[in-house]
Amino acid sequence: MRKIFYFLAILSIASVSACKKNKPVNNGDEGTGPTSTGTALDRIRDSVYLYPQETYLWYNQLPTYKNFQPRNYVSSDTITGLSSEVDHLSQYAINPASSQPYEYYDNTGTAKYSFIDDGSVSNELSGNGGDFGFSVFYPSRTDLRIKYVYPGSPADLKGIKRGYQITKINGRTDLAYDDGGSTTQFVIQAYAYSKTITMTLTKPDNTTVDVTLNTANYTINPVITYKTLDAGSGKKAGYMVFNSFTDKTNAGPKILEALNSFSGISDLIIDLRYNGGGAVETAEYFDNLLVPSAKNGTKMYTAYFNDKLTSDNYTLFKNLYDIPKGFFSVSNQTVNFQKEGSLNLSRIFFIVGGGTASASELTINNLIPELDVELIGSVTYGKPVGFYGIDINKYQLYMPMFSTKNSANNGDYYTGMTPGQGIYKGVSAPDDLTKDFGDPTEGLLSQALSYISTGKYKTNSIQTQSLATSSKNVLSADQKRTMEQHFTRSKVKGLMLKTPSVFKKKK
Repeated sequence: MRKIFYFLAILSIASVSACKKNKPVNNGDEGTGPTSTGTALDRIRDSVYLYPQETYLWYNQLPTYKNFQPRNYVSSDTITGLSSEVDHLSQYAINPASSQPYEYYDNTGTAKYSFIDDGSVSNELSGNGGDFGFSVFYPSRTDLRIKYVYPGSPADLKGIKRGYQITKINGRTDLAYDDGGSTTQFVIQAYAYSKTITMTLTKPDNTTVDVTLNTANYTINPVITYKTLDAGSGKKAGYMVFNSFTDKTNAGPKILEALNSFSGISDLIIDLRYNGGGAVETAEYFDNLLVPSAKNGTKMYTAYFNDKLTSDNYTLFKNLYDIPKGFFSVSNQTVNFQKEGSLNLSRIFFIVGGGTASASELTINNLIPELDVELIGSVTYGKPVGFYGIDINKYQLYMPMFSTKNSANNGDYYTGMTPGQGIYKGVSAPDDLTKDFGDPTEGLLSQALSYISTGKYKTNSIQTQSLATSSKNVLSADQKRTMEQHFTRSKVKGLMLKTPSVFKKKK
């Protein structure tokens, strides 16, 4: 079986040339498809509509050109208009299991998986950070916290740590979570999309500090920390926080460094609670390091594309590449384990949450049939699909092109993986931002150590430090999941594939 192609497809698809080279697509409505007339931006909008008609996993549920009218998505800010087009296009395909769109995110009609950007995701997956290097979380409505900081990032260089409380952003002190409303959007814009941010932070010792950060380039180290911990009862556990599936060139040496540091461990704890995914290549590599040697050569997973791709009916791609016949067939899209390293454990713990998505979920799902996999935390994001990034002019379009299933034919976790339910063994417990990563008393890590030592999870509920003074200030588990998705969406990178070497680009 072939090795599936990997992380990010940079398909050089220029919208203008695409629309000129291809006949109008009428979708059964004569005279209603796109034409070569119109502005360059009109043809970009057409391309955003046209490529999913061929590549989208659920293309057969998309509207006709006449009914959708892509050229109507006009905005003073081009990327905003294109994003609106993608969001609306994503809501047509309905999941019969839930009677909601596969890409249902919230009641605003925003896509859960699909997006279009200016190449920022591609750059980040290469290991090039160009942001502040931190993210945030609300333990309660009025308690905004730093949830992680990348080593070497602007935030790290200013001494910012996980768990610091944010009491002011850009002069604003009213930061209470409002269920995705204007305050939520203000916070997201400030930390995820701005070039400069000023914050007042409260440290665990109740001292405060004012910091101003500017975005800067830095090399992302996806392994935030790793250490060997005493689990009690004479047992030792390896613990690592893996926060982003950057491409294998960047992430591989960091993963190997962490795993090679663990000596004499009985168990391994991998913290993916904020890992929004990324490179499929890296997920495969990670699984090959973690899987028992006895599973070498057995099936890891299969990727399933739509019937147009599997039947070689993809005109737009054929205008760009000489792709081998049958390339997207199931037989060619099955990946087997190729064991690497000497690690042979019978059990692995994964710490997860609403920010655990995509390649993180793929890594977990691939291993569930192969050894004892325990999940600790809250329901994951739910993204069993992936894509290429399609270049359209200076933008890159990402819409699901395939889904995956493991060797036991399990997948379709569109609503996430729930620890302790069904095939997902483990325990549900809330995040704990009062302690740093690797602190044995941190709520989720302590659950793993308890199980390793005693064979049982802790039964007492985990209390998270907050400023909550009434029940109105408390976020329910479902509200926290929704909130996490609001803040995670900009960090969910998907299952990214790159152009296979067998593709020959046409001139």
